[in-house]
Amino acid sequence: MKAKTETATQSPIQNKTKWAFAVATFFGAGYGKPGPGTWGSVAAVLLWAAFAWFAHPAPQTLLLALIAGIALTLVLGIPGSTIAARESGRKDPQFVVIDEVIGQWIALLFCPFDWLHALIALVLFRLFDITKPFPARQLENLPGGWGIVFDDVAAGLYALGVATLLRLWF
Repeated sequence: MKAKTETATQSPIQNKTKWAFAVATFFGAGYGKPGPGTWGSVAAVLLWAAFAWFAHPAPQTLLLALIAGIALTLVLGIPGSTIAARESGRKDPQFVVIDEVIGQWIALLFCPFDWLHALIALVLFRLFDITKPFPARQLENLPGGWGIVFDDVAAGLYALGVATLLRLWF
């Protein structure tokens, strides 16, 4: 009887699916305070920069690696976000930052490797992620992880567009 009572009083997050929470929090970046979304975005930029710094890839290789990273995080991030949200009992928990990682990597597409361009991509992505211009806000209404992820995909596309225009003009 005692074991049944303990199980009944446990919060759903205590019985979490470990792989889903690891992916959804981008291996703990989502637990950063304050502003877990910013921590997720910064982690994405730092991973991109570390790859570029240590591997010294050609621009095409950096682009292909980024596309592969985006694809992998989409494939794992949508179900991981769905599970983490369901198990936490929240529609879009703040600790889920895999969506920021995906959006940030989209913002970094075609970005030359230097800190100024990376900072511009980071600031633009966070601006569009926070303001969620049309139709990004409406994408939040998609079910589960789809809604969690695709509003940030839209924010990443906005940031990519503006950053690309800025590179063309300056």
